[in-house]
Amino acid sequence: MKRPIKLLSIALAAAGIAALAAQPVAAADFYAGKQMKITIGFGFGGTYGKYSRLFADHLAKHIPGNPTIVVESRPGAGGIKAMNYAGSVMRNDGLNMFVPLDSGVLAQLIFADKVKYDMSKFISLGSANQTNVIVVLRSDTGITKWDQLKTKEVIMGSTGRGSTGFLIPKFVNAMLGTKMKVISGYKGSSKTGLAVEQGEVNGAAFNWLFWKSKYDRWFKGDSPHARAILQVGHFNDPDLPNVPMLKNLVSAEHKPIVNFIGALGLIGRGLAVPAGTSMDKVKILRTAFNNMVADPVFVADTKKRKLRVIAATGEEIDKAIRDSVNGAKPAIVAAARKMIIGN
Repeated sequence: MKRPIKLLSIALAAAGIAALAAQPVAAADFYAGKQMKITIGFGFGGTYGKYSRLFADHLAKHIPGNPTIVVESRPGAGGIKAMNYAGSVMRNDGLNMFVPLDSGVLAQLIFADKVKYDMSKFISLGSANQTNVIVVLRSDTGITKWDQLKTKEVIMGSTGRGSTGFLIPKFVNAMLGTKMKVISGYKGSSKTGLAVEQGEVNGAAFNWLFWKSKYDRWFKGDSPHARAILQVGHFNDPDLPNVPMLKNLVSAEHKPIVNFIGALGLIGRGLAVPAGTSMDKVKILRTAFNNMVADPVFVADTKKRKLRVIAATGEEIDKAIRDSVNGAKPAIVAAARKMIIGN
């Protein structure tokens, strides 16, 4: 079993603290009295909103000069609207950050005519969490195993075409012959989850931390309200050892596409800055991010909000994105695009 990107070690945290202490006075001069901004592509009820507010609450204390940090929401097109903003409008002045869309690489290659960004050009500061996408269905559908979806149609909720809620059911349908019909247009994962709870739709496909932090009660007891049916990623989520992985179910023909899709779990929930941001500021912000995710106060706050920390450095995330983009052979991209939007 492949394991998630390694956790930040105590040694790395110690090195980061030492590096922060050694930052030139000019760094403190730059950030002192400044306001920084984090942009997200969804509302505040889901994990994008929850992690962004955590970052806003904790990151500033690790940046020389202790700037203030605010969060801005730019929802639309399953997160693509905010990514387009980051790729074409956002200032690269070291004061503007964003939470990258975990399906950003997929959306970039499949909807090439709709995007105005290149994931490989953004600069990651780090990720606080990695998580798989989980297909969840209400128990009253009568479905307890993924293969029952081959004979019974279900309605899945989604925010938009760039989101995992849209992309993953489409891929699963094409690869496994399931019958999930996707309804888009919900304003964020929180509104989609509410639609599942109220029976407006039968299920949705979001990251596990969303389901666990928002609807943990659904999955408890002998008669749960909903069930985790299938997971998509590179590694089994530690909370879901018995939920089947898509990569273990598909044919050899589809394995390259599944490996390509799996990169979204590695991007997780973190921060990035636009292309062209000066590397001296990137170094300051990466050091601050590393120190933040290793800070016991931050870790305790994530637990309080029913979140978790499985951290990775900005360098690791950037490499994973570059490898995914560069390894996306035209034939694989074409096959994936056909699955989503047809010929």
